[in-house]
Amino acid sequence: MGARFRHQIAVQKSAGAILRPCGIPLKIGYGEAPVNVLEGLQTIRERLVQNDADPATLACVDAIMKRAALPAAQPANAHSLVQLVRMLMRTPAADANPRVYNDFAGLEEQLETAGAALRERQALEDSKPVPKTKKFYKEQKEKQKKTAGS
Repeated sequence: MGARFRHQIAVQKSAGAILRPCGIPLKIGYGEAPVNVLEGLQTIRERLVQNDADPATLACVDAIMKRAALPAAQPANAHSLVQLVRMLMRTPAADANPRVYNDFAGLEEQLETAGAALRERQALEDSKPVPKTKKFYKEQKEKQKKTAGS
């Protein structure tokens, strides 16, 4: 069993090394569902197509998607789509071509704006008062009777 466990760790480390050119570990945030890297890259590619991105940008994403499709990279997860876009911004292709970098930067801004709007809507939803149940008022009445009777 120990050998199998070591093998799983090795697979996870190698998957991260394939997808992280900078060697920065992928950390999963608390309370948020991680994004599968391959699915996240597919979503990013779709958004880039919608934004009429440069063909070199799409080629860069396709190359990373090809590596993410390898069996060793299957368990790889990312914190969010924004994190994946930031990783793509650090690739050699984005470093060499300003249009590729600008496509990724524009997508990053869109994702951050959408995330901020979502957090704002959630904060509004959370701040709405929640009506109390009938059970709450019954218990409150019973407590008042007990304190009045004592």
